[in-house]
Amino acid sequence: MTATRGRRPVRWLLGTLAVVLALVWVFPIYWMISSAFLPTNRLRTAEPTFFPTDGTLANFRRVFADPDFYSSFKVSLGVTVLTLVVAILFAFVAALAVSRFRFRGRKSFVVTILVVQMIPAEGLFISQYRMLDDWNLVNSVLGLSIVYVAAVLPFTIWMLRGFVGGIPIELEEAAMVDGLSRTGAFFRITFPLLAPGLVASGVYGFLQAWNEYTLALVVMTDPGERTLPLWLQGLVEANRATDWGVVMAGATLIAVPVIVFFLFVQKRLSAGLVSGAVKG
Repeated sequence: MTATRGRRPVRWLLGTLAVVLALVWVFPIYWMISSAFLPTNRLRTAEPTFFPTDGTLANFRRVFADPDFYSSFKVSLGVTVLTLVVAILFAFVAALAVSRFRFRGRKSFVVTILVVQMIPAEGLFISQYRMLDDWNLVNSVLGLSIVYVAAVLPFTIWMLRGFVGGIPIELEEAAMVDGLSRTGAFFRITFPLLAPGLVASGVYGFLQAWNEYTLALVVMTDPGERTLPLWLQGLVEANRATDWGVVMAGATLIAVPVIVFFLFVQKRLSAGLVSGAVKG
């Protein structure tokens, strides 16, 4: 009883600390959303407004009235979908080969993945741009998707490798004893258990492709082929006062697809990797 009472203050302290950290993390997001509903004159005052009781939708109307917003949205959506599909497909095949098969150069391949992951992205900008320029892929969805796949793939392979390796191969062997082929055993037994890993890798790839700025700044030099982060940066005026209400409204709209995507896949993310493998 004494030990239980002694733990209560510690739990209360840790719980309070967790709440404080959560509030610190959430506050910038709340400030962005609340600022998106404030008129320009309220944003420029020295006194902060924590609760936009007299908010307006004028900032969102100005965003939707900008034709560049829709073109940038199409570019970002195309790049993100293409990057996600290609990266997951290649990473899945590579992770399966590394985890399930033994071949010459396997360890070297794994080490290469780690080494590539440690190379700073800025060190590859010039070579990547020249490569895409030689292929006539500068200012194109395909060109930007190629460099995004190259940036996302190493970590995605490493992540999926852990998921594939965590599923006992005995499950496939048991299915093969029951009459399934190796391919059939994999797709009917192992593949469904990889859903959390595929979703986690997909979330990583989605966030990287949707929010990335520096590579897009190098590759997409045409103002008509900008991604949403580049479009948002273009709202910040260098020679006159920036309309921060529109900037905050645009940032809020850019964050909406990320939130929707995460809500859609959160059940798979929280599901156990092999929670149903030993049932029945």
